Amino acid sequence: MTDARIAPAVIEMRTADGRIPGRRGRATRRRLLDSTHELLGQIPYREMKVTAISRRAGTSPATFYQYFADIESAVLVLAAEMAHDGAHRLRRLVDDPDWDDAADATALAGGFLDFFEQERALLRIVDLAALEGDERFRALRTRLLNGVFLALHDVVYEARARGVIEATVDPGAIAGVLTSMLAHVAAHRPGLEAWGVAGEQLISTMATIVDQSVRGPLER
Repeated sequence: MTDARIAPAVIEMRTADGRIPGRRGRATRRRLLDSTHELLGQIPYREMKVTAISRRAGTSPATFYQYFADIESAVLVLAAEMAHDGAHRLRRLVDDPDWDDAADATALAGGFLDFFEQERALLRIVDLAALEGDERFRALRTRLLNGVFLALHDVVYEARARGVIEATVDPGAIAGVLTSMLAHVAAHRPGLEAWGVAGEQLISTMATIVDQSVRGPLER
């Protein structure tokens, strides 16, 4: 991930006092962000310290505060990066296939699980902050999933137009339910696996539901 790929409206690449850093400053900022991201996967978010982040980045706490007001500010940048890149990655899982084969649904379900596993620590913080009412994190979570919703809406709409599924089906309802299912199951995969549900079964089950929703019943 690179700062250049973040929409300016979400996070501006500035120092804590509003200045735009030069090349060396951008490199230092990147190291601090990467160190924060690495530590998120190793220790609880609320136990993280600026000193640990700075030490890992090979700099000082004073330097950290030149770029971020606090740890939450750094995490917000990471969340914006994740939402921006993740939105494109997840939407492609719907946009790229022709949806003429059940394997397309399997790839979508597996892709969601893979993405959520890779970003589990950061997504956990985003979800918690969103549930606590932080509109910044809630907007980023919406941004992450909105593209999938819109793409699924189009797929269902086209399937309805072709008569593959019932004319009474609401594409928005189907897209909303499928997007919510994919995100919720992917987020709770560790708990489900702890109950004895294998990841392969989660993918298979979600894929069956997605496939029947966008391509009609199994008896085709």
